[in-house]
Amino acid sequence: MNLTPEQERLVRSTWETVARIQDDAARLFYGRLFEIDPSTRALFTSVDMAKQGEKFMRTITTTVAKLEYPDILLPGLEALGRRHAGYGTKEGQYESVGAALLWTLGEVLGEEFTHEAQEAWAETYGTLASIMKEAARGA
Repeated sequence: MNLTPEQERLVRSTWETVARIQDDAARLFYGRLFEIDPSTRALFTSVDMAKQGEKFMRTITTTVAKLEYPDILLPGLEALGRRHAGYGTKEGQYESVGAALLWTLGEVLGEEFTHEAQEAWAETYGTLASIMKEAARGA
């Protein structure tokens, strides 16, 4: 991870706020994702979206907690990327997920989602998505 200590701090502190309302945040996220990229909806046709939201939020919480431990984080992200390839996730959909995530963070955090926080999250997501996409290509 190429995050500065300040970027890690921003990601952690802003996620603490989001995690307090994770059910609402998950609903916002998936609503936005399906709005900006309707092709993603097909990936969830037989999925309980409340449970999916919980799983998504738990994954982000775990990832944020391990940001400073890339050796621990990397194998899990690679496995997640391979699983997503098996689900039929297309590489371009990672961009839609990133856009929906940043939008959701902005909606939930309001003024707390400063330019610096947005950059920290964009860097974080970009790095994580790159790891997952690379693993998916090898799946």
